[in-house]
Amino acid sequence: MVNWALSRRIIRVWGLLTGRVSGSHSQRRIILGLSLIVGLCAGLAAFVLKFLVEEIKTLLTAGFQADEANWRYLVYPAVGILLTSFFVRYVVRDDISHGVTKILYAISRKRARIKSHNRWTSVVASAITIGFGGSVGAEAPIVLTGSAFGSYLGKRFHLPPGTLMLLVGCGAAGAVAGIFKAPIAGMMFVLEVLMLDLNMASLLPLLVTSITAVCVSYALYGTESMFTFTLEQTFNIAAIPGCIVLGICCGLVSLYFTRTMNALERVFAWLRSPWRKFMFGAGLLGVLIFFFPALYGEGYDVISQLIMGASPDDIMHNTFFYGGGTQALLIYLALVLLTKVMASSATNGGGGCGGVFAPSLFVGALTGFVFATLWDMLFPLRDGGDAFVLPKNCVLYGMAGLMSGVMHAPLTGIFLIAELTGGYQLFVPIMIVSAVSYLTINAFEPHSIYAMRLARKGELITHDKDDAILTVLHLDALVEKNFVAVEPDWDLGKVTIAVTNSRRNLFPVVDKVGHLLGVVSLDSIRKVMFRPELYHQYTARAFMKEPPAVLGHDDSLKDAARKFDETRAWSLPVVDADGKFSGFISRSGLFNSYRKTLVDFTAE
Repeated sequence: MVNWALSRRIIRVWGLLTGRVSGSHSQRRIILGLSLIVGLCAGLAAFVLKFLVEEIKTLLTAGFQADEANWRYLVYPAVGILLTSFFVRYVVRDDISHGVTKILYAISRKRARIKSHNRWTSVVASAITIGFGGSVGAEAPIVLTGSAFGSYLGKRFHLPPGTLMLLVGCGAAGAVAGIFKAPIAGMMFVLEVLMLDLNMASLLPLLVTSITAVCVSYALYGTESMFTFTLEQTFNIAAIPGCIVLGICCGLVSLYFTRTMNALERVFAWLRSPWRKFMFGAGLLGVLIFFFPALYGEGYDVISQLIMGASPDDIMHNTFFYGGGTQALLIYLALVLLTKVMASSATNGGGGCGGVFAPSLFVGALTGFVFATLWDMLFPLRDGGDAFVLPKNCVLYGMAGLMSGVMHAPLTGIFLIAELTGGYQLFVPIMIVSAVSYLTINAFEPHSIYAMRLARKGELITHDKDDAILTVLHLDALVEKNFVAVEPDWDLGKVTIAVTNSRRNLFPVVDKVGHLLGVVSLDSIRKVMFRPELYHQYTARAFMKEPPAVLGHDDSLKDAARKFDETRAWSLPVVDADGKFSGFISRSGLFNSYRKTLVDFTAE
């Protein structure tokens, strides 16, 4: 078993190059070393996943004719979902969907402990799903993979919870940085989406991981940006009104994206049977891709075509819209925009594995292009002006706007689009659209599409230090059970014997099967417990009082803290789902656990 002693031996070997260190300096170097290893693993995993997806896609679609629809679009996605379902059900035997949500849950409820199989299972499952045409992204699975590497190394080195969370964040940052060649966006993703409350000392490991993952990507498939973008129109102050309107549109489209995906998830949950889910999901996805081949896979090739100004026929290949010109392209892209979220939900709901990272970028690109085209129709330019309407620029604005709205991550959207395209000259309009989109959707949805599932259950960790610590703590771990229970019909003499056998000053009153009826305090019987002549005149029921509040095992620590504040009580009883007494939680116990966890959170 690897431990801190072994880690320090490794550091002494490194001392030949770095100099001899000890104490906190040694631990800091260990963390930096581990963050470098996580970056290597995340970068390699990103390369493997992208390679597998492209190879499978090329193998399946290389012979398609551009000017006619192809019936195989009806079959390939279903085959991919079926193979993924079998892999998950019979090989993995665990739920690996909603990768980023699983990371958030692990941070909030499992002290950043992610199952080790996620280091490879998400890569295999998502490669099959996307390669066969599943309309989802590879980013969420690779983020889960990177975080799993960080969690694994943290567990092997027995790191404290705060440092383990940092390594999980490093894995996520490295995954985003590696797959997009975007180191700054990777760091912003951890801060905005995973919502880790990091200090300045924590940024260096994130930076090391991100840079390492990007260098791996550079070494394996070149230093070029993911999308080739050539600036033909610089930002003009007259474009600000259009940017604001586009930001509002992106926020509303993000709301449509989020609400529609949640509604379809509820539909798939209602179906219950895996085969029903598969039949409905695969059937819906196959039909959508047959009519709109742009929905096949991640959709990055369509984004590239829009940025590079490809002809309508190049974009509408294998469709019934082929040869229809610019107006047909506008209708086609509008329909694809509306159906992409349905295709993504059908992919995951039917049994596939993928995320919404790529779909949000895809929908954003289409939103920007369609908006620019309509804006040009409604407000044609005069005197050769070039204020806003160049569609390729708006594609970038829309991508940043949708990411900001769907993920509630404006900084991630801004830096990601700039790094993906090299379009740093358009930083200001991208910032405007991202900020307006975020403000628009925030008026309707307070949480991102990743976080809202946990927020509904009160399991979401946030930047608020108090809420974060109370979310991480578990109620069951604070229940004190060394209490002597009494029954309501016991006489005072029997209650006095129970008092002498207990070290506590509270005595739960329960019935024959253990249901909590009330509480007897030592103060309430203190004046009569030394008078033997009264032992047979009073029963426990005479001294029993109803507790000021009762906690359940499903309550969060935030609920417990609120009830302590409302009742001013020092101890509150805890019951299970059947109302049976489990123990007490004390205000002092809650405070001590809070203080210890706060130390873990703030430790470097």
